[in-house]
Amino acid sequence: MQCSVEPKAIKEVAANNILTQDPIWAEIKSRQGAQPVAFEIKVSDELLYVSGDANKTHVEDLIVYLYSIGSDACFAYVPYGPNLIPEEENYGYFLETISEQIKDQLPDNCVFLRYDLPWENLWSKEDEFFDENQYWKGPPENKTQEYRLNWNTAYGKLLKSRTDNLPSNTFFINLQQSEEEFLAEMKPKTRYNIRLSKRKGVEVQQYGVEMLDEWYALYTETTQRNGMQLQDKDFFRTVLEAEGREEESDVQLLMASYKGEMLAAMIFVISKQRATYLFGASTAKHRGLMAPYRLQWEAIQRAKQAGCIEYDMFGTSPHPYPSHPMSGLFRFKHGFGAELFHRMGCWDYPLQESAYKIYRAKEIQAKSFHNN
Repeated sequence: MQCSVEPKAIKEVAANNILTQDPIWAEIKSRQGAQPVAFEIKVSDELLYVSGDANKTHVEDLIVYLYSIGSDACFAYVPYGPNLIPEEENYGYFLETISEQIKDQLPDNCVFLRYDLPWENLWSKEDEFFDENQYWKGPPENKTQEYRLNWNTAYGKLLKSRTDNLPSNTFFINLQQSEEEFLAEMKPKTRYNIRLSKRKGVEVQQYGVEMLDEWYALYTETTQRNGMQLQDKDFFRTVLEAEGREEESDVQLLMASYKGEMLAAMIFVISKQRATYLFGASTAKHRGLMAPYRLQWEAIQRAKQAGCIEYDMFGTSPHPYPSHPMSGLFRFKHGFGAELFHRMGCWDYPLQESAYKIYRAKEIQAKSFHNN
């Protein structure tokens, strides 16, 4: 047995460190129009590793989200999954094998599978893809990536999506440290700003959906200031109203204030042993109070107290150069002593070749699909 896939009820899916593969995310996305379906996947060790043991089996739950494309077709989206991690040589072989099994469990009108892979990018370990300052320049062109991923597959069908949906570059913080170790790992300016903000009287409190309007005002200001896409208010309502399993998952809205005025806010989610910084917002007023630094430090402490072992700061540029629109996030997040991680991004496995080609052409014109 190399691979088997069986349907599973969402409520029976185990808690997951990866937020988008946790049942709480399935609850959120179902309220936003997606159709989550879950599977239990069993794979042989040899499917994951070149020298794997054929008698050893690995089991994981996988949540797949079905999205309609037109009146008579859909596609299946796997956000940050699968989280079983094969050896580099088996990346494509593993994806092809599970795709061939999953397709029989999907609707007949499903055009393709799209994996937003959480795995480390194959080219982020190779010196030639780093510049003179040791910052990653990114992977090679899509055709080169596809050739490598399909190298030992049977059908050679894996295709790099035109764009990535979820962040492919992120920062992780190791939470298995003491407060003194945390502070020592930080950039001196970050450490100074945290202490300054606290000394100046910035306070952080947790709120619920009752503060949705205040959150949305900060969020709207932030998107306008940075030229970002604006989500509607109901999107955030579904996030804040989600009810996680006790002691396994939790959505928190944290807001930093000064003398009653809200200066910064964030939504972060605890899923099993990982915390994820999902959304952030701040006002341009009172910037000298450094409220975002105080807010982020509070989130780190809360995540550690909740028993998390890592903190995903969720999205950054691959380098700090001003030419990139997210370079400010890079400098801010890197200051907390976080480690940069480059993911593989989105990959497609067509199930209906002709229909997929049509969708792919339309997607390019429409600037791609974007839905977490």
